[in-house]
Amino acid sequence: MSLSLLLHPSICCTQASVLLAQCVRTLHSCAPKTLHSQTGHFLQRRFPPRFQVRNRSRKTRSQEEEWKKKNKTVLTYIAAAGVGMIGLSYAAVPLYRLYCQASGLGGMAVAGHDTDQVETMKPVKGRIIKVTFNADTHASIQWNFKPQQTEIYVVPGETALAFYRAKNPTDKPIIGISTYNVVPFEAGQYFNKIQCFCFEEQRLNPHEEVDMPVFFYIDPDFDEDPRMARVDTITLSYTFFEAKEGQKLPLPGYSYQ
Repeated sequence: MSLSLLLHPSICCTQASVLLAQCVRTLHSCAPKTLHSQTGHFLQRRFPPRFQVRNRSRKTRSQEEEWKKKNKTVLTYIAAAGVGMIGLSYAAVPLYRLYCQASGLGGMAVAGHDTDQVETMKPVKGRIIKVTFNADTHASIQWNFKPQQTEIYVVPGETALAFYRAKNPTDKPIIGISTYNVVPFEAGQYFNKIQCFCFEEQRLNPHEEVDMPVFFYIDPDFDEDPRMARVDTITLSYTFFEAKEGQKLPLPGYSYQ
């Protein structure tokens, strides 16, 4: 073929041009594919798939750790709030009882007394009030408990003394504790106890019997309160419970269930 090309230069030129055209077309058709494959090969070498997977896994782990920290923080706040609420629930009863003793709310007689007021207060002779006494025992305690008198008559601004009697008829020692209230409840803020056995543990040995005094007075302001205008009878009531660990005494002014 080389000899024929040399002998016929026109044919040589024609065939040469044809071959050149075919080479050009081949280059045009192959160049994009070659460039694409080379680009992909370069990217694979530059950023291998393992590197991309590891990068994604690191982001996922960091997000999970961040979520865990946030969840722990939220749980800590919830736990702290729960502990605080439990503490408040346990403290609510004694705090409410102290408040009632100080203010007379819920039929609770006012605890303590002002010595100067007791010495200087003047009886309201024209206002006679009947004070009746009631005694109850809860099913948890096997005591005999009753007032020594059913009623007495007093006037505001005058001190009075009453007695309750408790007896342990069993063959074992029993420790009791009492609560009390005043009816009508609104009169509780004027009923002041100078001496009382309430909210204190009382231990009675087998078949022991004791007298428990209640020294009290009605504040003279009782006569000036319009709400007390028609009140001429006040009832002082005590209830004894057996003192046990975890025993919850009822709130003043409410019945024990």
